[in-house]
Amino acid sequence: MNKFLLDTHIFLWSLLNPSSLVEDLARELDNPANELWLSPITTWEIIILSEKGRIELDDHPVAWMKNALDTLPFREAALNHEVAMQSRIIRLPHQDPADRFIAASALVYGLTLVTADQNLIDGAKDFSVFPNL
Repeated sequence: MNKFLLDTHIFLWSLLNPSSLVEDLARELDNPANELWLSPITTWEIIILSEKGRIELDDHPVAWMKNALDTLPFREAALNHEVAMQSRIIRLPHQDPADRFIAASALVYGLTLVTADQNLIDGAKDFSVFPNL
């Protein structure tokens, strides 16, 4: 069993454009033995992306997220004090707060981060990332 924390773009691809996922990842995400985790930061990012017109959802972004969270088997990688502290300690090549919180969540909860973001992949010295994206 694997425990995967989905980065925002991977979560969106899995729902809106599954053909963007590499075959190995699609198979792992569909495997019921694996745990899929999501950070509240992803919810926040999706709502902002929709408000800015950078993504198009078939419903109001809050309603869309509520529906996705109600119908899909995701566990919540809750923001807490340890995640907040680690977000400032974790070694990443940039200061993007969303990326820092997501990476820190992977570290604190012992999750494998699933991302195609090269900045996160390059900074993955403190946490693990899903290979072959």
